[in-house]
Order: sequence, then C-alpha cells, then structure tokens
Amino acid sequence: MTIPILSASKPTATDWTALQNFAALRGQFRVSLTPLCNEACWFCHNEGDVPPPHTRLHREDRPRPGELTAVDYLTVLRDVIAAGLKRVYFTGGEPLLSPLARPVLTELPDAGADGSYTLITNGSLVRRNMAWLATTRLDKVKVSLHYFSDASLYEIAGARFGIGQILDGIDAAREMFERVELNTLLQRENAHEILPILDYALERRLPVQFIELVDTDFNKSHRDSAVPAAGLIQHLRALTTDERTEIAGVGQGRRVFRVDGVEIDIIQRDLGRHHVGQCGTCSLRPRCVEGFWSLRMDHAGGVQPCLLRDDLRLDIRPRLAEQVDTASVIARHLSAFTEGTL
Repeated sequence: MTIPILSASKPTATDWTALQNFAALRGQFRVSLTPLCNEACWFCHNEGDVPPPHTRLHREDRPRPGELTAVDYLTVLRDVIAAGLKRVYFTGGEPLLSPLARPVLTELPDAGADGSYTLITNGSLVRRNMAWLATTRLDKVKVSLHYFSDASLYEIAGARFGIGQILDGIDAAREMFERVELNTLLQRENAHEILPILDYALERRLPVQFIELVDTDFNKSHRDSAVPAAGLIQHLRALTTDERTEIAGVGQGRRVFRVDGVEIDIIQRDLGRHHVGQCGTCSLRPRCVEGFWSLRMDHAGGVQPCLLRDDLRLDIRPRLAEQVDTASVIARHLSAFTEGTL
C-alpha cells in the first residue's frame, strides 16, 4: 500500500492565524511514535497508517517505515510549543512499543502552565516501564479500555494476554500520575460490559470518555457493531442531574456528566462536529464524523490535518534537514487547509 505525501514548499511569509486559532480552540497535536501494537482492535485507524488488524490479514500491506529520530521529534515539539500549540498527545499503535518512547518522553520540553502532555496507551506495558515513565513531564495517561474481560479483550483486540495486565497497568499509572483517564468505544462486542466499566471508573474516581463509533473506511466491515449512547445517557441521568453539553471548540460535541465529582464524557454523533475551509467541498465530508480537531504527526515525518485525507499529508523532513523552524511550515500548511487552497 502506497500512501502519498506532499513535500514542504519553499519558505514564504508565514500567516500564524490558523495555527493560533486552532490552538486557542484546544486543538490537539497528536504525535504517533510507532504504528506497531500488541493489540489489533477491529476499529483501529492507526492515526491514518495501515491498522494492525489489516496487517494481520494482509501481510503485504505494511505501515510506513519510521523516518524520525528522537531528536527530530523533540525539535518539532519545541517548535510547535513555541508557536502556541501546546496540547500534545502521544499515540501509536501502542507508543510504549517504540524504542523512541523513552528518549522522547524523558526529554520533553517545558510546555508551560497552559500546556499539557498526554500518553494514550492500552495500558499493557505501563507497569514494566514505570521506572522511566515516572521521570517524564507527562501530565496525563489515557488508557483505552474497550473491554473488561479476557473474552472481550480477545474478541475486540485479538490480544492473548489477559485483562488483568491492562487493569494492572491502570493501577501502575495511578501510582505515578495524578491524572489518569479511560476511554471506551461503545460497540456491540462490549455492550454487556459498559456499566461494569463505568462502575470501575467511578469506584476508582477515574474520568472516563465513552465514544460512539466514528464511521470510516478503516472499520467499514464492522459498521453493524455501532452502539448508540442513548441507553448509557439515560443511566447517567438516573445517577446525576449534573449534565452539560459542549459543542464549542474543535472536534465533536460531547455530553459531560459529573457523578460524585467524577467526569463522564459521551462523544455523541448527533451533537455535530467542527469543519473548516475546504471541508465544505470535500467529497469525504458526508462520511466524516470527526471534523477537524487534531493535527497528526506520524513516525515517517508526515503531518496532516485530517484523518481521512491522506493526500493532505505534508512531509516535514526537508525542513528538519535544513534546520528550519518546522512550526512555520506547519502553520502555512494549516492556513492553506483552512482556506481551501491545498
């Protein structure tokens, strides 16, 4: 499988407006450290790379090879943070499988009081990496908990290790970090475990986000697995009257509940999403339920503003080689995206 990538254009005057507006609306900078994972969740989009379940079935389709060094990652992070984009999420695949995880995460630049670093993980490798994870500037660990038994873990993720390893990883994260959160995709395969996962989160006072399925080409063969959030919302309304709806900023709208002080988010499709610029004429818009809420940087040196548009991926490796401010080329690319001129 060949994925196109655009080359960074020659330097021109930089308009920082789009990048600054995106940052002000709490947009994310998602940094993929590796496409590899020890799970193969059927719904995985792998940040736009070839997902693990696809590779398991089609060995000839491989993810892009890694092209960045730890120094490259840290250079880009310093540049974008200095430009004001300070909400950084580290993803994979499973990021703790990457040999670059330790040299990157232990050398993170100061993001300031208004910045944050979040590690998104399946939790299975947290315990074994505690010694160095505890020394990082990470503000939060977000654990994907889409299952609550060995049976559902195998059915959803094809994992042969047990759920106990993941739950132990959550405990390990709680030992190190003040902020640990969960996220759970609502699906037919775990519908019987949603309330136990909610109870688990409430007992441990862990914020949790429940997500309705994002319908993309990556999961089209399982679209009948989508489960609406209506039943869960009714249950939460029986537990609390503290509810609000947030539709501002970037990304999908969400319902936010507080139960005994613990925040429960529901990412719900019918609350709408944020679109910009050329999204208005994009042929993929009818199938897009995410909108524009994150800039994604992959391990091959590509940056893209849209999960579904591989043709918008920008290659920043030439700028790294030239030791040019990478934030400026990203800002120009983002401006062109929002203006519909890419």
